[in-house]
Amino acid sequence: MTPEEAFLQKDKERARNNKIKNRPILVMTYAMVAVFVCLIGYIIYFTSFRAEIVIANSRNLRQDSFADVVERGDIITSDGVVIATSTTDEEGNTYRSYPYSNMFAHVVGYESRGKSGLELAGNFYMLRSHINIIERVYKELSEEKNRGDNVITTINYELQNAAYNAMGSCNGAVVVLEPSTGKILCMISKPDYNPNNMDAVWQYLDSEEGQTSSILLNRATQGLYAPGSTFKVVTLLEYMRENPDYADYNYTCNGSEIFYGVDIHCSGDRVHGNVTLGDSLAYSCNGSFATMGTSLDYGKYRETVDELLFNSELPYDGVYSRSYFEIRKDSNDDELPQTVIGQGNTQITPLHNAMIFSAIANGGVLMRPYLIDKIENDDGVRVKKFHPSKYGSLMTSDEAAELTEYMKGVCTYGTASGYFSNCGYEVAGKTGTAEYDNNGNCNSWFVGFSNPDNPDLVVCVVMEDYSKYGITGASVAKGEFDAFYY
Repeated sequence: MTPEEAFLQKDKERARNNKIKNRPILVMTYAMVAVFVCLIGYIIYFTSFRAEIVIANSRNLRQDSFADVVERGDIITSDGVVIATSTTDEEGNTYRSYPYSNMFAHVVGYESRGKSGLELAGNFYMLRSHINIIERVYKELSEEKNRGDNVITTINYELQNAAYNAMGSCNGAVVVLEPSTGKILCMISKPDYNPNNMDAVWQYLDSEEGQTSSILLNRATQGLYAPGSTFKVVTLLEYMRENPDYADYNYTCNGSEIFYGVDIHCSGDRVHGNVTLGDSLAYSCNGSFATMGTSLDYGKYRETVDELLFNSELPYDGVYSRSYFEIRKDSNDDELPQTVIGQGNTQITPLHNAMIFSAIANGGVLMRPYLIDKIENDDGVRVKKFHPSKYGSLMTSDEAAELTEYMKGVCTYGTASGYFSNCGYEVAGKTGTAEYDNNGNCNSWFVGFSNPDNPDLVVCVVMEDYSKYGITGASVAKGEFDAFYY
């Protein structure tokens, strides 16, 4: 090899070695460029699509800084009634007022001493202003606050008013849903409070008397109750799934019977005699349902109940409690007789109960419940629209149709017939009487929907201490349906 060839060979080896040495540096350089490009891309995406969502999150404390330049917008019902509004004095201090005081307390919430309800959920929107640009500039130059946007809710004033009055001074909750959309048309919880005077409310809660008070608890979404006989619809669904010949079911009721050592009585020890599956639901025959329930596969029963969203999160953006059901495939037999009729350790919120029946009314499909319909500026121009969204199917359409037919019997000749058999509209539903202690004290439920062929409303009512006050869930529900149709 000539000296020239040796030099060229060494030069090639040197270049190859340098290339190998520089490879990690090149990789790092390309990686840094890729990270930088991705970062720039995400900033553009976040600014264009995500910024408003993050700022609108109810946990974002930055929202309140908007109040320095914006007068908080109103909260308005779907039928145009202002239920929360603001006024600003000459010194720039904004005061919040609630024209209907206690009636909308839990659903609207409060704005001082923290926030709750729609005051929290709609906080971001009410502190934004989309009034016309000329007025906005003029107010800014005049150092006046711009008028914030208004939250238009799904709540119907007439339904809210009817339920509030029907409940009287009794405690409990009412939830009304539109099953085809998930719109919450009414939400009431009692006992309640006056959001116009939160200082007095806090003072009461800090007192010895008020320390055990639950007036701030929204029983519609957070109150946990034994579902009583309304749960028989769930038991019936599982029985239908496990027994294809369910239409042939027959039972002879003698008023009481022992199941796994547990004495099960029908209400008032009433003897229903020979009953079909439809009769069993219509008359709410405890013995019949205990017979059905104790024949079920415990594991499959649990699967069906979990499909109905027990022991899990609900597709609802507000604050709520999780309902729970304790039966498992290895549960003791003596736990079943009470559980299948809605007693035992099962607990459910009125909202969740309404959601189950809403799915039945909507052919098995559950729509996500929501409270805000749209955002408008102060001149009534729409800024943002919230659309219905589907959660999913809780059961098949055939199962929903069959359950609906059985629930019609409850209202035509069964336990709710005294309220709905001749009311001028058709209702499918289920009553429930749920004991909450060993002294015979109980709560009264009704859950159902009107116009079953094309459902309009799902109404869920729980009235506490029915044994003391005598106001039934069905009577309050009838007031809701009457307010809607008449």
